[in-house]
Amino acid sequence: MSAATPDESDDEPSTRVVIGSVVISTLFVGFGGGVVFPIFPTLGSVLGISPLLVGLILSANRFARLVANAPAGALVDRFGARTPFVAGLGLQAVATLGYVISLGAPLPEAWFFGARVLLGGASALTFATSHTIAADVTDAGSRGRSMGLIRGGSILGFPLGLLLGGVVSELASDATAFGLAFAFAVIATVLAYVTVPETHVDAESTRAVDPWDIDVSLPTVTVGLLNAATWFAYMGVLFASLVLFLEAKSIGVLGFDAQGSSGVFMAMTVLSAAAFMFLGGSLSDAADSRVPAVILFLCLLAGGFVVLSRAESIRLVIPACLLMGTGMGGTLGPMMALLADLTPADRMGRASGTTNVFSDIGGGLGPVVTLPLIDRLGFEPVYVTAAAMPLLAIVVLVVGMYRYTGRVLPATASVDGTGTVPATETDD
Repeated sequence: MSAATPDESDDEPSTRVVIGSVVISTLFVGFGGGVVFPIFPTLGSVLGISPLLVGLILSANRFARLVANAPAGALVDRFGARTPFVAGLGLQAVATLGYVISLGAPLPEAWFFGARVLLGGASALTFATSHTIAADVTDAGSRGRSMGLIRGGSILGFPLGLLLGGVVSELASDATAFGLAFAFAVIATVLAYVTVPETHVDAESTRAVDPWDIDVSLPTVTVGLLNAATWFAYMGVLFASLVLFLEAKSIGVLGFDAQGSSGVFMAMTVLSAAAFMFLGGSLSDAADSRVPAVILFLCLLAGGFVVLSRAESIRLVIPACLLMGTGMGGTLGPMMALLADLTPADRMGRASGTTNVFSDIGGGLGPVVTLPLIDRLGFEPVYVTAAAMPLLAIVVLVVGMYRYTGRVLPATASVDGTGTVPATETDD
């Protein structure tokens, strides 16, 4: 047996318990990913750090995951999901504690950079395992919802982290915000250790999986390129620059300055994303194909950047953030479910790890490219360019699905257990 399947489960509530445990754990540990964004862009000026170095530090976790994602996926396929999942959560807790240490340490930029690198390597384990667990315990009829819930759990931790970073740092201190994020990461680790079982391998598994085995099948590469485009725009552009945009436009909310307001707006964006991860996944479960849902939400993501590029007041910032959150969230659930539909169970760990490589390329390059360009060109041309990324992703999706299945709109769960496309999918 290579993975647990829905048919092998003794009772349906056990599947719900597994999914619920993973969702809550990823929710709590996600605070550490979001807490730094409202604080560090402005903290950089206080510490005398250049915009380029600020961008590098914010992106360090994603560059670290470029190295860690493939080994993480291979570890899951060879040894199982439980131990890497718990270890990834624990290491993220340690990384978040590093933020607290950085505030009082000499060379704080080096400490921040090291903490972000550790966070990236640890989160590679968490992402690869959480998606694999969802694929293991669900079938095509519920996979979109489950993928959306798990991805939503991890990203829903982000708005709470953003609020900690933006609001708590303004009302109390940066150290208080970082300390709260660390405490929740510890809770997540303990919860996962107690509640999450092994789902992916049995005691007799002896797979010879190379730690650097990267899945380069067409579905994985296609979904990976979608990940790169969407995360470049969403995390690499929006999240890295929103606090600076609000400061430049003198836009605030609830009496907060740019730092606190950016936390509120980013939280609004991610809350919308988390909700539509579940709704987008449910929509794709009910449809004959997941591709239309992905296309719809990619268009909404692009539209949000267009609206933000024209914003001069809160009147347009709010709908722009809601559009981008809806588009990003609605894309991720169906997209990961599509990957699981087209990937054999014993390669899902590597497929998940490989797609995360692409997302980290996009999200990692975003701040490094965006912040210097905004400094030279301004916000509007950069945001309009970001809007083109999801539209290019639509082209990649359609071409990739047609080449692999022979159809623009391949049917849900259109692959058998060996990864072979059925003849009905390749016939016109």
